[in-house]
Amino acid sequence: MGNYVPKNRKRANKRVSVENPLLRFLTTIIVFAIGVLLAGMIALKFYLVSLPPIKNLNSLKPNIVTTFCAGDGEVIKTFAAFAYSNVELKDVPENLVKALIATEDKHFYSHQGYDIFGLVRSMVANVVAGHVVQGASTITQQLSRILFLSNEKTFSRKIKELQVAAQIEKTISKDKILEMYLNNVYLGSGAYGVKGAAKIYFNKNLNQLTLSEMALIAGLPQAPSVYSPYNNKELAQKRRNQVLLRMYKMKYIDKATYEKAKEEPIVLSKMPIMYATNKAPYFCDYVMKELQKLGFSEDEIVNGGLKVITTLDYKAQVTANEAIIKNLNAWGMKQDKNQAAVFSFNPIDGRILVYAGGKDYTKSQYDRVTQSQRPSGSAFKPIIYTAAVEKGFSPNDMIDDMPIKIGNWTPRNYGNKYRGKIPLYTALMVSSNVCAARLMDEIGIRPVIQLARVMGITTPIPYDYTIALGSHSVKLFEMTRAFGVFANGGYKVEPYAIERVESSRGTILYEAKKARTSKVLNINTAATMTAIMKTVITNGTGRAANIGKPAAGKTGTTDDSKDAYFIGFTPDVVTGVWVGNDDNSQMGGITGGTIPALIWKDIMIVATQPYGNADFEYPEVILQPFRASSVSVIKQGDLSKNDENKDADKKDSDAEKDGVKAPAPPLMKPADFIPQMQKETPTIDVKQERVEAPKPSYAPIPMSSSPIGVQN
Repeated sequence: MGNYVPKNRKRANKRVSVENPLLRFLTTIIVFAIGVLLAGMIALKFYLVSLPPIKNLNSLKPNIVTTFCAGDGEVIKTFAAFAYSNVELKDVPENLVKALIATEDKHFYSHQGYDIFGLVRSMVANVVAGHVVQGASTITQQLSRILFLSNEKTFSRKIKELQVAAQIEKTISKDKILEMYLNNVYLGSGAYGVKGAAKIYFNKNLNQLTLSEMALIAGLPQAPSVYSPYNNKELAQKRRNQVLLRMYKMKYIDKATYEKAKEEPIVLSKMPIMYATNKAPYFCDYVMKELQKLGFSEDEIVNGGLKVITTLDYKAQVTANEAIIKNLNAWGMKQDKNQAAVFSFNPIDGRILVYAGGKDYTKSQYDRVTQSQRPSGSAFKPIIYTAAVEKGFSPNDMIDDMPIKIGNWTPRNYGNKYRGKIPLYTALMVSSNVCAARLMDEIGIRPVIQLARVMGITTPIPYDYTIALGSHSVKLFEMTRAFGVFANGGYKVEPYAIERVESSRGTILYEAKKARTSKVLNINTAATMTAIMKTVITNGTGRAANIGKPAAGKTGTTDDSKDAYFIGFTPDVVTGVWVGNDDNSQMGGITGGTIPALIWKDIMIVATQPYGNADFEYPEVILQPFRASSVSVIKQGDLSKNDENKDADKKDSDAEKDGVKAPAPPLMKPADFIPQMQKETPTIDVKQERVEAPKPSYAPIPMSSSPIGVQN
């Protein structure tokens, strides 16, 4: 009995005897693996310690890329991977440095550039997952990847990253590593480095950032596009609060500061994101085309490390971007189809100063400066009057502001309101339709088309009397260029965008020559037209554009208010503004004297600052004071009309609407600045009455080699 063993006991012993060798084998494998791992770690440690320093690391700059700069040096666009903007560590706020260390690498000042145990932990997680799911990169490792490696998630790249990080740590100090990281880390939405991020997200300098804003920036390196507040503000806020919590746990900030900062709302830069990452996108597209015309290939431009110094007036461009949005919104034009375009250049040397092809490049890349062709309305009338002056007409000659019939066409003033006999200069000032048509009938269509051609209008112009009212389509670029002739003593200058192109080594590859100019008008004609168009701003339909210094210009509004213009100039700056709907629908009470004039004024106040209050150096032109004795009103029923007349009337460019009181938009009172020309022609007080100006001589206009109205 003493030797009896229960059957179940025998089975248990047998099971143990079978399992023990398996356990021993597994234990052996684990111990061996740990030993190999430790040996590998030790070997890796010795290898990393033995690596030599990196030569010239202190002077290393990021990858070579092409940059576009404004005239004042402001970088307006970068290509490829980097936008390098250096800032010294001492100029970075302490809280921003702490926020980044707390978030990205809390042991930064104690490790040797890498975290072996963190690396092992991440490797195990990645092996289990079958792919890279976890990283353990220190700030130094991130810098090594930024400067020397790619962003591919492979094990081989990770080993290289460790190697380079170890070399970096042996080459420069911790503070220098941190400084280089702060200048080069990508922070989303086109921001490279903390200085760039402060500008792009908050339009601030580093020393102006709040703790909350610094925490938001510090939370971006892990996943810049994911946490960008432009992409997802709620997610950005959660990430920001995580950073603040880490700062609190590391005792960088106290609880009260933490609680206050995490409740702060995220207030981003008011400008659309495109203007932060590409501050003049339509202009940069134009620069690209100009570079290609100069012989640079697209690959050279994008990847060649070029520095392209442009003519752009950065301050005026920023003002234009803001003025477009502000004024459109103020008048209730907030839909995507509601658009505005601006083109501005120096009429003397041709430098393009401002260029905006629309209100939001992110939603529409269509360039309404050079691509769009829209009817010009009354903005074309100065060319009619110029042709008349070139023929010998005086601005003080009287003209009938009364109905006229030319063939089957019966043009009308807005509201069928007429003034009787008025001077030519008054007719343009109040934008009389019938006077423009009467002048056209007097001088003929051909001289007007020929003059438009030599002044720079290349779009097709029909051989038709209705062009007197701007019924034909034009480009804003060309109309503005033509007005530059008035500002430059009769000379047409060709606008250009590029001053200089430098290679990555600073070698000058291209430098702009003196702008191409051509004599178009007699200086007396330019002086006469400028004097007349001054009254448009001081007393006429463009009073909303008054900038308090010598300036001249013309409003324009097309049939049913589908297009509105204001094109004006000082001796040094010419600016054209167009407002309309992309679907060619009506804009209600919007005229050239409203939104376009207001946008023009905002821009010109800034663009003309460098030139002071200089007046035009022109021969004196006397405009005789005049007041209409009465206002003649002829009702529509008093005018005989056949079916052809009705059709022609629908095509009329009722540009005199520029002088009509428009419906008041929210928060604005257009009546404060829009003269009611249909009621009375104002008295013009002119001080230059000492000497009679010489009669402008006729300057022959070259004949076109192609049929009239057909583009070459």
